[in-house]
Amino acid sequence: MAKTIRSSGHEALCDALIAARKAAGLTQAELALRLRCHQSFVARLESGERRVDVVELIVLARALQIDAVTLLAAAEAATELDHRI
Repeated sequence: MAKTIRSSGHEALCDALIAARKAAGLTQAELALRLRCHQSFVARLESGERRVDVVELIVLARALQIDAVTLLAAAEAATELDHRI
């Protein structure tokens, strides 16, 4: 079984989340307030310690006021064609 945490696609998604948060002018704490969660949750997502499921990706995108496809495209572009689950 291939790992997805720390894979190139996962790292690209983390980078896209950080870039989107910064482009929105938000700190991790401010994004956490929008998500109604702890800042440490946002930190774990951004650092790659925790994976994001598809529903969470939609919620994150809404909180960042961007299209979820934008975040997904970053992960898709960086995921190896032969990556296995």
